[in-house]
Amino acid sequence: MSPPVAPPGWSRWLVPPAALSVHLSIGQAYAWSVFKPSLESALDLSGTQSALPFQLGIVMLGLSAAFGGTLVERNGPRWAMTVALICFSSGFLLSALGAVTEQYWLIVFGYGFVGGIGLGIGYISPVSTLIKWFPDRPGMATGIAIMGFGGGALIASPWSAQMLESFGSDNTGIAQAFLVHGLTYAVFMSLGVFLVRVPRATKTAADGGPAPLEGVQVSANSAIRTPQFWCLWVVLCMNVTAGIGILEKAAPMITDFFSDTSTPVSVSAAAGFVALLSAANMAGRIGWSSTSDLIGRKNIYRVYLGVGALMYALIAWVGDSSKPLFICCALVILSFYGGGFATIPAYLKDLFGTYQVGAIHGRLLTAWSTAGVLGPLIVNWIADRQEEVGKSGASLYGVSLIIMIGLLVIGFVANELVRPVNVRHHLPAQKEAADVHERQQSA
Repeated sequence: MSPPVAPPGWSRWLVPPAALSVHLSIGQAYAWSVFKPSLESALDLSGTQSALPFQLGIVMLGLSAAFGGTLVERNGPRWAMTVALICFSSGFLLSALGAVTEQYWLIVFGYGFVGGIGLGIGYISPVSTLIKWFPDRPGMATGIAIMGFGGGALIASPWSAQMLESFGSDNTGIAQAFLVHGLTYAVFMSLGVFLVRVPRATKTAADGGPAPLEGVQVSANSAIRTPQFWCLWVVLCMNVTAGIGILEKAAPMITDFFSDTSTPVSVSAAAGFVALLSAANMAGRIGWSSTSDLIGRKNIYRVYLGVGALMYALIAWVGDSSKPLFICCALVILSFYGGGFATIPAYLKDLFGTYQVGAIHGRLLTAWSTAGVLGPLIVNWIADRQEEVGKSGASLYGVSLIIMIGLLVIGFVANELVRPVNVRHHLPAQKEAADVHERQQSA
């Protein structure tokens, strides 16, 4: 499939809605927990077993983004969005078959493996194209798209819950819900496939915005051999580990923190706290990422990591004395978590150019997979050990919070070590021009 080149006069503002249609769809992954109680009841599963489709999906997201990034750059966003549509929707259809036949392995394979490939390819599919259309405001552009991934769960969570209530929570009802999800997301994601266009190599004044290929350009294969790539890998991994540690344990954490006080947190209030964190996560993706266009990428990560460490310190030492303080600190941390995701493509563009920024971004997302294991493991394992020695309440999390501060400091140092890429890694202008010309001819 040839990359769809925009005709003269094509508005670049049509590209963010295309990206948003894909990211809002695949953002459903964060709402997987809605299906867990029904699956555990209908198929007699443990909590660990019912989490397998989600865990495999996140692992496949990182792997498919890392290994499929070059294919996305070569074949363009329409090909990538089509692959994402097929895999993500097929994952739900296979899961529906698994539910109706009570074959749980088919749900794990469908949602986790096949759907996870759709997650990874879909996540990186619009990033490179958006940056090429908005080289003057890359943070805002990628923030819009990646905000969709954070907001997808806010839509999917009540929608899925209502569907299970209507169809029933047995295996047939779950299968019907999976089927409707697969078909609906296929239609919604096809809007992105239809709308997306790549900019022409030579733009006219009517196209708007500066030319997409300007400044330093570095290929994906060269980028992973630079210290800048690995510094950003550490920065992303540390920032995500700190955020996901709270996100995954949010409800029990706030309950434990105030369990010994005169005003303990109810179950419904804890659920409301989780919803607030999701909103902060989504708002941070567009808000902080857009701010990075004004103050620079290095400075915004100084804020994420430095102020984030301060927020963790406040929770660790005085968080259990004030609910408003605890909630405010957690919201700031989660906004930095979302902002870190949304800003990293623009940071990559600043260092490596737009030539293969999608492929480079895909390789960097292995940091997310690592953090997805590290963050929950640190918080849960330490809380279990503390409970075994008789501790309770806020003291269950004291060690974890100090570790998170240490991780953010490591990320802060890695960010300070980022320097411009050495000229020996720069792509020769002739090679870059030839590749762009080849794409134009094949379109």
